[in-house]
Amino acid sequence: MAQPTDRMHSSGEADLVCRAIAKDEAAIRTIIARHNQRLFRLARGIVRDDGEAEDVLQDAYVSAFTSLATFRGDSTLATWLTRIVVNAALQRLRRRTERPLDLAADVYDKPGNVVAFPFTSPPPDPERIVAHKQIAKLLEQAIDGLPDDFRTVLVARVFEDLSIEETADLLGIRPETVKTRLFRARRLLKEALAEHADSMFADVFPFAGARCERLADSVVARLKDIG
Repeated sequence: MAQPTDRMHSSGEADLVCRAIAKDEAAIRTIIARHNQRLFRLARGIVRDDGEAEDVLQDAYVSAFTSLATFRGDSTLATWLTRIVVNAALQRLRRRTERPLDLAADVYDKPGNVVAFPFTSPPPDPERIVAHKQIAKLLEQAIDGLPDDFRTVLVARVFEDLSIEETADLLGIRPETVKTRLFRARRLLKEALAEHADSMFADVFPFAGARCERLADSVVARLKDIG
């Protein structure tokens, strides 16, 4: 069995990886909880659907954990997982058959998709809460409306703060292409949302709490079935 090298991001990460290779459930759940939010947002930004993004993420986790012994630590675990998720999401996008999406009914109006905003005392103004939710919803819709190539670059660069070089390497394109697509994606968003776009990325496509636990349960169950 291959073992992570000294180039692992940290001794704590190396320990988690070794335990997960040994099928330690607590380690697997810790890795999932640590990376779920950013990986879900990546998948969601590419496939444009909450349910499909969860499917992509679950499949990617199962693939990652069943091949975790091949992880050599040449990059961080986060980078390694990101590549797997992005590849899985892009494959899903290519396989998707054309079908109409009722975004309002199927994505945005589900109770589990309420965007949470942190507030301090005193209690927030209800109108402000409504306004924030409406803005976040508009931003999600605007992102979904971007061309696939633009949206994927935007998610990688702005949501997850990958460098131009990392994004180019991840997607197999030139750095100059990354810059061009990001510029055009930002311009399209700003046309739709004026000055609101860049300040709201942290609050869109939430994935935590019960949804995070549910996905972890599904991944662990599937890994047990694989044996």
